Amino acid sequence: MTTSPIPAARRLAAAIEPIAGQAQFAPECHANYAALGFDPSPARAGRTELPDRSAYFTARGSVLGQVPGTVVAAAFAVFNPAVVVPLVAAGWQRTDAATIWAARQAGAVAQLHRVLGAGPAGTFGADELAAAAEVADLLLEAASPLPLAGRALFAGQRALDVPDEPLARLWRATDTLREYRGDSHSIAWAAEGLDPVEVGLLGDLYWGLAPRAHTAGRGWSTEELSAGEERLRARGLLAGDRLTSEGFALRDRIERRTDDLVEPSLAVIGQRLDAVVERLAPWGDAVVAAGGYLSPAVRFTDASPRLAG
Repeated sequence: MTTSPIPAARRLAAAIEPIAGQAQFAPECHANYAALGFDPSPARAGRTELPDRSAYFTARGSVLGQVPGTVVAAAFAVFNPAVVVPLVAAGWQRTDAATIWAARQAGAVAQLHRVLGAGPAGTFGADELAAAAEVADLLLEAASPLPLAGRALFAGQRALDVPDEPLARLWRATDTLREYRGDSHSIAWAAEGLDPVEVGLLGDLYWGLAPRAHTAGRGWSTEELSAGEERLRARGLLAGDRLTSEGFALRDRIERRTDDLVEPSLAVIGQRLDAVVERLAPWGDAVVAAGGYLSPAVRFTDASPRLAG
């Protein structure tokens, strides 16, 4: 079987994911949130510390300002609002948006410094810091032509100052582009008439994961998940716990549409994409190897569908 080339947008997404997404799992972030009155990390998955959910929704959502939980739930899109809203309300009882955003950024950057060995006694020397600054500047330039419309988390990121320190700048650049793709993905699946449960269920199978693998962790009840599966079966998108060819085609169309929406940033990067990915890849690999990110970013690079029949 011939393997299709990986789309450029997904190559970039996979390269930035561990560097941006490690903020959800950084022990330094958890410690900063605990100092604000949040619970510490509730559990581990292997070597990776999982986030306290109230801290997670409040910290990541803080780019929107000190908004009600309904706004955070709308922006995050795939989580159950009935879970998100009270967790955000509890978060605002402990802190404010500016304070928890600063805690998130400081923790994410601290983990990068620790894992990569940046600093006077570390292995991430002046040349690597210069390369990180160069990549960060290019990614920030790539974000500049991207539209704000319909992209609340990306817009919130763009409204905040970007630090000068190279690894802080790199984290912000990757996190900004990560939020843009996530916002664009929500636009793409909503346009296909799916709801948050349905797109999650399709996505788990599209990326070759077990049924409900990610979606069950987004606050939906067993009854809500089962009802979502029944709706997908009624539309001919699922057969049992496997995607039909129609289900795969729909989910693949959503991902390709998301890739298309990232195109303005790729036009800025142009022929430098290979060099950017080659620079980012070992830094992301180091984060994963240290337990700083939950899993490799394979979901952007290889769709291995569980097709029925």
